[in-house]
Amino acid sequence: QVTLEETGGGSVQAGGSQRLSCVVSKDIVGRHACTAWFRQAPGKEREGVAMIFAGSGNTNYAAPVKGRFTISQDNAKNTVYLEMNNLKPEDTAVYYCAARLWTCSRDSWDRPAEFNYWGQGTQVSVSS
Repeated sequence: QVTLEETGGGSVQAGGSQRLSCVVSKDIVGRHACTAWFRQAPGKEREGVAMIFAGSGNTNYAAPVKGRFTISQDNAKNTVYLEMNNLKPEDTAVYYCAARLWTCSRDSWDRPAEFNYWGQGTQVSVSS
C-alpha cells in the first residue's frame, strides 16, 4: 500500500525549474497534520526543504531554498507540490515527500524523525 507517491524530478541545467508532486493516499488524508519535502545528497544527511500545514496551508522553508522554492497543496487532489526555480547544482539530491500525523511544529518540521510516512524518493540532478 503506497501512502505517499512522488512524481517529477529528473535532470535540469542550473537556473532551470522543476516541479515535484506528492500524492497523499486516502488512508492518511484527514489524519495528517503537515506534509514536507526533504532531500538527501550523496554522503549527506537528509535535510528539510519545505513544509506545509494540511489545514491552514501555512508554510516553512529552509534557508537555502527560501525565495526559490514554493510548496503548495491541492486538497481536492490530495496532492502537495514543490515548485523549484533558479535551481543550483547544490540542489542535486533525492527528494522525499513526508507526512506527519495529528500535529506538526514549526520548531521541528525539518527533523526527519518527526515524520511518520515517507515516499520512495525522486532524483533531481542540476548540472552547471
